[in-house]
Amino acid sequence: MQTKAGDPGAFAQFDLSRVESPAFVVDAAKIRANCQLLAEVRDEATSDGANIKVYSALKAFSMWSVAHIIGEYLDGVCASGLWEARLASEFYDGEIATYSAAFKPEELDEICRLSDHVIFNSPAQMKRAALILDQAAVTGGDVSVGLRLNPMVPTGEVAKYDPSAPGSRLGFPIDQLTEEAMEGVEGIHFHNLCEQTFEPLQRTWDRVFDVIEPWFGQLKWINMGGGHHITRADYERAELVELLKDAAADTGAEIIIEPGEAIALDAGILVGTLLDTGFNDVPIGITDVSATCHMPDVLEAPYRPAMLGELQDEEIIPIRLGGPSCLAGDVIGDYRLPVPAEAGARFAFLDQAHYSMVKTNTFNGVPLPSIYLWDSETDQLELVKSFDYDDFKNRLS
Repeated sequence: MQTKAGDPGAFAQFDLSRVESPAFVVDAAKIRANCQLLAEVRDEATSDGANIKVYSALKAFSMWSVAHIIGEYLDGVCASGLWEARLASEFYDGEIATYSAAFKPEELDEICRLSDHVIFNSPAQMKRAALILDQAAVTGGDVSVGLRLNPMVPTGEVAKYDPSAPGSRLGFPIDQLTEEAMEGVEGIHFHNLCEQTFEPLQRTWDRVFDVIEPWFGQLKWINMGGGHHITRADYERAELVELLKDAAADTGAEIIIEPGEAIALDAGILVGTLLDTGFNDVPIGITDVSATCHMPDVLEAPYRPAMLGELQDEEIIPIRLGGPSCLAGDVIGDYRLPVPAEAGARFAFLDQAHYSMVKTNTFNGVPLPSIYLWDSETDQLELVKSFDYDDFKNRLS
């Protein structure tokens, strides 16, 4: 995959030596600017009375130390299970919508207590949960039940990131939707995008609209999921506003979008240090940043993260950077460093606030990056979290 972001923004002036290495540095001012832009889209779409809401997707970015910023602008969060729902209830303002490909029965009661919307992956699972849902209603729970649909409209660049890919387990296939499947359903959810602009959403909605039209009087809300790169410079925000307005008017339902990446787009960097260099057919650099431990999507997507200040002179021979782990494939990519390629050199990868931070692990005992919050407008820098040996040990037995 080709990274769709990588604007250095204020990080172009950030002194990498101000933080320990490795470390995530998140710009609070950029988070605020992204959230403000999302709120402006929502407010413009609601100017004619449409009921539009924007949630923050915790699966992409769950740095709860900035929850107060997100809460100033957005309407709530979406969670992917019990633990994210707990995090949402503890730190975030607004509504909570919880979806999982499958809920454990022993967790569903608490999920219903914490959530405003509980979204099931299939009608069969929803029916098995009927007693729990009935009990939640009796005890005063005001949870609204939704069904996730698989639109069966492939839009993704990479099949394993495409919820509509053939054989996908995510969502109930839209061509199987029946009156029986829709019994008790108050909302529809679909999530069909990954780092995409407006056209794939329009194409997806055209398909979903035609199928769910018979239930417009029944549906209280329609959640169009995430993957919308709304805060990217080239996103067609005017077109999105019109779609949201039209969808609300046509369906009579509340329309929800739940971007995750858009909230933290270009809002964070991952700072690393070059530990050693060598040569084996190509120049090689070993860093304290690991693809497998700190940026798993580099290997899973795969993709090449952008580097802060990378030189563009093609006459310069790039150096192949990889992590300290024993995994032979722990390779980040080939880069023309903006600093001399020698031990002790600092560098940073761009656009690492979302997904990288939530996916870190301690394979091989590789330390987790510290987390810093920086405000590019005030230059205030705060160490939010650091990790030590106990964090590694306590995950084991």
